[in-house]
Amino acid sequence: MIVVTGATGHFGRQVIVHLLRRGTPADRIAAAVRTPAKAADLAERGVEIRLADYDRPETLLPAFTGADKLLLVSSTGPDDARITQHRAAVEAAAEAGAGLLAYTSVAGAPTNPLGLARVHRDTEQAVAGSGLPAVLLRNGWYTENYTAALPGAVERGTLVGSAGQGRIASAARADLAEAAAEVLTRDDQAGKVYELTGDTTWSLPELAAEAAARSGRPVTYTDLPAERYRQILAEAGLPGFVAELIVDADVQVSRGALAGVTADLSGLLGRPATPLSAVVAQALAA
Repeated sequence: MIVVTGATGHFGRQVIVHLLRRGTPADRIAAAVRTPAKAADLAERGVEIRLADYDRPETLLPAFTGADKLLLVSSTGPDDARITQHRAAVEAAAEAGAGLLAYTSVAGAPTNPLGLARVHRDTEQAVAGSGLPAVLLRNGWYTENYTAALPGAVERGTLVGSAGQGRIASAARADLAEAAAEVLTRDDQAGKVYELTGDTTWSLPELAAEAAARSGRPVTYTDLPAERYRQILAEAGLPGFVAELIVDADVQVSRGALAGVTADLSGLLGRPATPLSAVVAQALAA
């Protein structure tokens, strides 16, 4: 049985879709979710639905029982809460005797300067201490983290941020989900570490130029001091921890934190990673 946590989220759901496309029988997949009603479409395809709420540790052991392979998709929220959630999930996986634990970490976790990397370093340590056979999927930045804002940027004629000319080796969420499904269907994955990035890098000025080319409307990039960018995000209604994560990521990008490129993702996919232009086109079409 392959158990996938966070299975109603953008990432987990796509992993299950790719597992099904690869021929994994639906009755050999379990979707571990906080709200089972939101997984009705997966249930209709024959996937087993299990309750798994990171904030209710007592739900985790039953959800993970019988897992030959368990994909632990990192949660969202304030860092300290995530650390507590992840530790509980790793403990439950160990108690359930999962055959393989796959964890979605962050690229270059041990030395990554992003603030959010602290959560992933802690979880990787918990995984190592659990004694479980494990594989680390160190996902690079999702391209969608930036392209989601493009429709509004096109409307305003400007894309704002604090990344300067920093370069980003991001990857499409769908590519990273497909890579996770590939790992979950391979043998002998215990002990492997995948650094999953796009094939090339890009900058926010280049993203604005691509949005302009795709939309046929002028779009420029405006670089802001971190405090001003944080203020704009807060005025837009983003929770404080989300605004801080976004601003911190941009500042670290300006220092080269997400510019590293590896061939791990394209190697798992057996094809080139999806280019920035395709993700921009999809974002604007939506």
